[in-house]
Amino acid sequence: MRRRDFIKQAGFTAGALAFTPLAKCVQSPSKSFDNNSERPNIIFIMADDHASHALSCYGSKINKTPNLDRLANEGMRFDNCFCTNGICAPSRAVILTGKYSHINGHVNNVTTFDGSQQTFPKLMQKGGYQTAMIGKWHLKSTPTGFDYYSVLPGQGEYYNPDFIEMGEKKKHKGYVTDIVTDKCMDWIKNRDRSKPFCLMYQHKAPHANWKPGPDHLNMYDDVEIPEPPTFNDDYASRSDAARQCDMTIEHCMDYQYPPDDKRMTPPKGLTGQALKKWKYQRYIKDYLRCIASIDDNTGRFLDFLDEQGLSDNTIVIYTSDQGFFLGDHGWYDKRFMYEHSLRMPLLVRYPKLIKPGSVADAMVLNLDFASTFLDMAGIEIPDDIQGDSLRPILEGRKPVDWRKSIYYHFYEYPGWHMVKRHYGVRTQRYKLMHFYHDIDAWELYDLKKDPDELRNVYDDPSYAKIVLDLKAELKKLQHQYGDSEELAKEFIAKYKGFIPPYREKNK
Repeated sequence: MRRRDFIKQAGFTAGALAFTPLAKCVQSPSKSFDNNSERPNIIFIMADDHASHALSCYGSKINKTPNLDRLANEGMRFDNCFCTNGICAPSRAVILTGKYSHINGHVNNVTTFDGSQQTFPKLMQKGGYQTAMIGKWHLKSTPTGFDYYSVLPGQGEYYNPDFIEMGEKKKHKGYVTDIVTDKCMDWIKNRDRSKPFCLMYQHKAPHANWKPGPDHLNMYDDVEIPEPPTFNDDYASRSDAARQCDMTIEHCMDYQYPPDDKRMTPPKGLTGQALKKWKYQRYIKDYLRCIASIDDNTGRFLDFLDEQGLSDNTIVIYTSDQGFFLGDHGWYDKRFMYEHSLRMPLLVRYPKLIKPGSVADAMVLNLDFASTFLDMAGIEIPDDIQGDSLRPILEGRKPVDWRKSIYYHFYEYPGWHMVKRHYGVRTQRYKLMHFYHDIDAWELYDLKKDPDELRNVYDDPSYAKIVLDLKAELKKLQHQYGDSEELAKEFIAKYKGFIPPYREKNK
């Protein structure tokens, strides 16, 4: 990427030029194809807020997902997949562009995605693929790079949702997860069969406010879901960022439900810990009921691919836009760089390439998806895409120079849930985070000794050398990806944030 083009695209000023990212060479695809019949179809299934610890193939203790587990059993499970900015729209923008939020310009849920920029669907179109986008879009702009789109306006509705289909709004009767799946199957049936296809199959579920489908309304009624071990975390060693956010089940869960939604009306007389436990059961059961519908529809869809004779030459990916707190640390929602939010599920099935039941421990990012799709399709990967193709890992080999650390940056503050702005670095063992803007606080976690992230050891003298090494690694990654505190200040100047209405009401 030419230096002046990068500066123009990223909105850099002179003070941030020292952090221009390291250039990458144009990447040729790992494999070329003689004809379209050999090129794999690609189906990218993405849920919204589906935490990996709510999948039984990842060891869930609270639910079973047999149909999603089928993808893991017949393909590869990634145990260290992470997001670069743990919030819905920015994650989607990173996946589409293969570039960090500060490069693609979509740093929060408030702005409108610039659909004129390069995306992997546009490159796949140019490379001879038919493309479609069905389900949750959440980027405000009209989808570009797709031969067909039918997307939910905004967050979309669970029951009888509207869809915007090729610019026209249409209402559909039924449950959103079923409808999105039906639409995907209909599009596949009616596609141009002379071309390979790339389908983005995007669920609304299990996003708040967690309305189950008709087949699962009473699921778990007679079951008590176990609370996570960190349910009563007191945040004693953490910074004020943890104490001042609006994500606790105990005090903030009511805000997630509309005033006329009676599901958060507890029995009379409940207070304190008993009320907190009641709210958790109410929330987690509806959350898991929404996932049960995704799992059922995944099974229906995989059977459909078998019936259509498409399974052998189709890459099927399942992921979520980020993770989610399922009562962990007493929270719900995402945004933080703590593990339950940072970590994404990633399952990939492709019988021609992937050994069934494979497990990968390589550190991968949603940043890598665009490069992977292009590589698997035999399409050249432009040098301005920042992610790396996962193809060698899917083949069962991890390159010796594969990344040893990942970089994260969250921007949306003040705003919903009031999670403070922060960036950080994670290695296999350690995680260092810096909270900034209206706070200046560092947190360090030793994930080997403290996998639940309960003890911040930043000020522990025995970790002084680790702190220095991680700060150097952090600066290296910021240089590599073209980010910096100076650039973050520019975004702060452009985006003042907003005070959520519940905060205004409860001042």
